[in-house]
Amino acid sequence: MFSFFKKKISPDAAATPSQATPAESVAPADTTAERPRESWIARLGQGLRRTGQSIGSVFTGTRIDDALYEELESALLMADAGVQATEYLLRDLKQRVKETATTEPTAVKALLAAAIADLLKPLEKPLVIGAHKPTVIMVAGVNGAGKTTSIGKLTRHLSDSGASVLLAAADTFRAAAKEQLGVWATRTSVDIVSQEGGDPAAVSFDAVSAGKARGKDVVLVDTAGRLPTQLHLMEELKKIKRVVQKADATAPHEVLLVIDGNTGQNALAQVKAFDEALGLTGLVVTKLDGTAKGGVLAAIALWSQARSSTAGAAVPVYFIGVGEAVEDLETFNAQEFANALLG
Repeated sequence: MFSFFKKKISPDAAATPSQATPAESVAPADTTAERPRESWIARLGQGLRRTGQSIGSVFTGTRIDDALYEELESALLMADAGVQATEYLLRDLKQRVKETATTEPTAVKALLAAAIADLLKPLEKPLVIGAHKPTVIMVAGVNGAGKTTSIGKLTRHLSDSGASVLLAAADTFRAAAKEQLGVWATRTSVDIVSQEGGDPAAVSFDAVSAGKARGKDVVLVDTAGRLPTQLHLMEELKKIKRVVQKADATAPHEVLLVIDGNTGQNALAQVKAFDEALGLTGLVVTKLDGTAKGGVLAAIALWSQARSSTAGAAVPVYFIGVGEAVEDLETFNAQEFANALLG
């Protein structure tokens, strides 16, 4: 047993788990035989194929002219990059074309991929646990975003890395949420704290207290799904955060928002609203399968850049998901995403 450890869930996961020592960075176990990174990249590319086809078709001509840039502008807007991010990328791209004296439209596509990757790079950050024991992770999101499923997948990632996890079934607003989380607890062989019809804040308090008493490495708190326009429910989220702080004055150590990648600019609106209410520390983007909306990450990156200049910290994307299987949730890599986005 050890009293302190630090684990990074990172894209460069080792093939086998390392032994933990005090103040040591430990890469998670990576079951490469079952889910190699190459297979994940292929699934991501398949998930973003509609966006890639739409943007890629712009570069099939023979000239780099205003018409090409106009078509690209339309394609980026259709991919839900948003007006500001689209303008940002077009300015960046034109500068790269000028600096490299590029004359072939097909070569412009590679320059656009580089521009997108550079914009998304600040979102690429590993989830680190171990500075606190337990590390308390509060997870929010609207109904249907895949919040509870993402918590289950994240539990698997953490368990595979050697972390002991406790789940808090604080989504008492949705009848099936506790049962759904219970299934994940059984599947991943982790403990769960729940109450029949209990108050979400009380469940969260009990879970954090239990996590401390049992020496757990991580406590994952599943909160009720809600729209940011449901002000009374957003106030309940704030209450959960306050009550968690009563159980552990330093918690929550991470406040994650799960967003549905299919919702485009609405996802950005959710990020802004939840950040204002809770102070987000990270994002999980789900359902990037068969969508033409993958460009929203560019809009989120530009917002996060502005937030960093005012609030002192960006909001990274820790994980992205392309399906329902456990292996369909993976760490975010800016270059991989940019390549997949452009097909």
